Amino acid sequence: MNIKIDLSIFLFIVLFLFTNQIQIYAVLMLFALIHEMSHLVCGLALKLKPESVVINPFGFQIQFNISKPNKKSHLKKIFVTLVGPLTNFLIAIICICLANEFQSKLSEIIYSNLLLAFFNLLPIYPLDGGRILQEILHILVGRKKSYEITNKVSQITIIVLTIITSIIILYVHNICFVIILAYLWYLVIKNEKIYIIRNNIYKQINQTESKV
Repeated sequence: MNIKIDLSIFLFIVLFLFTNQIQIYAVLMLFALIHEMSHLVCGLALKLKPESVVINPFGFQIQFNISKPNKKSHLKKIFVTLVGPLTNFLIAIICICLANEFQSKLSEIIYSNLLLAFFNLLPIYPLDGGRILQEILHILVGRKKSYEITNKVSQITIIVLTIITSIIILYVHNICFVIILAYLWYLVIKNEKIYIIRNNIYKQINQTESKV
């Protein structure tokens, strides 16, 4: 299993240090690890083989290798992907139930887990929401079309988020929102480049087949 580190994580650590928000960032990374461990445990339980782990600025990302893609394997991947955000929601709910007794200590935990859950469910690839969308589309309309639609949904989502975030920043002067938005734009642009490469490969294959 390959382990990769996104070097931009060090830039994010420095930014959160300068904005005095390193504590909340550390809490986020801790529960992001728990989030990803739930993916791993669920994947292993469903007999999926871990292929790689990527450590990025907002957590960890485990890729599973599927030797024979079919409807059943796609459904497994959807379930494994959904387990992560559900784990964060579960932790938040438990903490909310205990909040009366330990309110000051649990508020950061509740906030961090809700943020991670909603953040990961955004329909932006390669976040969990984008992966779930792509797997569902893969079953319904095929691989090529699933990449195309997921890419378009990611672009529309980031534009809408940029508008909403810009309005929020006017009232809540927190650079944390800008940092998160910048990272999401980075993901969308990176995915767009990958999509263009894939699309060109499909075109070349089609041209080769038409000549034959």
